[in-house]
Amino acid sequence: MPAEKTTPAGPNRSVVVVGGGPGGYEAALVARRTGADVTVVERSGLGGATVLTDVVPSKTLIATAEWFTMAESAPELGIRTASSVTPGDDPDDRRSLVDLQAVNKRVLALAAAQSSDIRARMDREGVRIVDGSGRLDGPSRVVVSPSDGGAEITLDADIVLLATGATPRTLPTAEPDGERILTWTQLYNLATLPEKLIVVGSGVTGAEFAGAYLALGSEVVLVSSRDRVLPGEDEDAAELLEGVFRHRGMTVMSRSRAAAAARTEDGVAVTLEDGRVVEGSHVLIAVGGVPNTAGLGLEEAGVRVSRSGHIEVDRVSRTSVRGIYAAGDCTGVLPLASVAAMQGRVAMAHALGDAVTPLHLGNVAANIFTAPEISTVGYSEEALRSQGSRYITTTLPLARNPRAKMHGVHDGFVKLFAHPEAGVVLGGVVVGPRASELIFPVALAVCHRLTVDDVAETFTIYPSLSGTIGEAARMLHGQLTPR
Repeated sequence: MPAEKTTPAGPNRSVVVVGGGPGGYEAALVARRTGADVTVVERSGLGGATVLTDVVPSKTLIATAEWFTMAESAPELGIRTASSVTPGDDPDDRRSLVDLQAVNKRVLALAAAQSSDIRARMDREGVRIVDGSGRLDGPSRVVVSPSDGGAEITLDADIVLLATGATPRTLPTAEPDGERILTWTQLYNLATLPEKLIVVGSGVTGAEFAGAYLALGSEVVLVSSRDRVLPGEDEDAAELLEGVFRHRGMTVMSRSRAAAAARTEDGVAVTLEDGRVVEGSHVLIAVGGVPNTAGLGLEEAGVRVSRSGHIEVDRVSRTSVRGIYAAGDCTGVLPLASVAAMQGRVAMAHALGDAVTPLHLGNVAANIFTAPEISTVGYSEEALRSQGSRYITTTLPLARNPRAKMHGVHDGFVKLFAHPEAGVVLGGVVVGPRASELIFPVALAVCHRLTVDDVAETFTIYPSLSGTIGEAARMLHGQLTPR
């Protein structure tokens, strides 16, 4: 779709952003560069939940757990280590190596430092920051309740962006208490590693935390209501990851829906809908998120919301009310920080008269930070099949890759999809260590409609994991149908 451009805005337009997460602060920076007067209202800290309680803390914890995952390959590489880091040993040995208080202290310190860095940048750019909770008072006014309990502040605005995010969904029969029954925002308050962690929910969040705590030494039970973990992801990737989980000692309970969770004398008991009871020391409820849209004054301002409570937006982040935009998890478009940031940037560019390209979800690269990681971009194989698209595909295991062999990598693959005649790369899946970095060349190919020959004819380093991407493209070249 060609870039869309609105009538250029004059200087000194006033912009109020409610929410300081990626969607909010990226929008604020774009608005400032156009000369707008920008105020950001944030109640918890710049960076929002993404930085303070969600993405940054969880990925820091996962990076710490990754140390053990890498150490598992040490004997194969000829390196002697403590037996406690190898698979199959007593979990108590591995747990004894983890000072969870120190781990969580570092996790939260890094999150706070990132939030501080964002605030400092906003200050340098001239963005006004108001600490508090904002709500709409009509289409062009925001009322702020300051965090310090002071008198309400009224902010008039030419443009309003709502970027209020989401909070963890809970179960009425498993209310979190922050001690034994936990959401993912409460894990960092634990002083000791859970002896037996029950994870309810096998989506991205559940799989990531289940894998991390398993690596750190907890016994982990993953309760999945579906046939497999990561039901919304590439089937081959999900099956590989579930196999890795089981091999490392995780108990995966498929087709098992949790009905309730309750405290016991020294732990928790999770009751399944079929009546079975799973006991553990802690339970993590990871069943999705709820948009933070209640009390925002949306109905009074005329802003449409979906039945799920998400703010309805178009591809340039406009709501149903002129001058009001929305970005991030409160819109339900795609719960990724990168998407929130793009929505915020597109919203402000559109609102202030710059040329914009509407959001195209087919170009979004996503990653699941398990071990191995799973990265995807473009069309999935399920989508191609369901819409009856003609495509060719190839899958190459990383175990054949010389760099992977050097690092003792056995699990993973590269899968590409392409049009059988034009050869255009339609999508791809990378499963392996640092798949989040390896997906970038595939994302470039998808975004810019490169062909498999474009990819195949591009030099890759030897030896490198990215060499398998080039090899997969060469394999697809042989499947192309002559025109």
